[in-house]
Amino acid sequence: MKKKATYISFAVIVCLLIGFLSGFATQSSVDTWYAGLNKPGFNPPNWIFAPVWTFLYITMGIAAGLVWAKGFYHIWVKTALYYFGFQLLFNAMWSIVFFGLREPFWALLVILILIILILATIKWFKIVSKPAAYLLLPYLLWVCFAMVLNFNIWILN
Repeated sequence: MKKKATYISFAVIVCLLIGFLSGFATQSSVDTWYAGLNKPGFNPPNWIFAPVWTFLYITMGIAAGLVWAKGFYHIWVKTALYYFGFQLLFNAMWSIVFFGLREPFWALLVILILIILILATIKWFKIVSKPAAYLLLPYLLWVCFAMVLNFNIWILN
């Protein structure tokens, strides 16, 4: 049990750190470039993004920790965590492309790849730990919403 808590804690810290670092790209544009964009009527207020992403990074970390605790020596665990790592990389890349580079079209392509990677991660997590896979569902739903939002921002601008 202590080993599982250690894996979960480490994975949560890594996910929050990735979120924190990708937040630098976001903060550089939220009050300037992003504020001036035409957005759809269903665009949430800016204040909602930080608590939602904090929650999602925590649940992502818990999920990864649950999978990792099954034993990294196992090929299914390794595969699941590799997919998790790749999707986490694309998660951060989306912030850099959308907010840092200010390229909604290219960010849309990144987020489409991200959704595919999240689906693959959920598939592999489910093989290793069903609760871990289920913990990623809110993340998948939020990223799908973000993709729709990204698409609409690209179209409107």
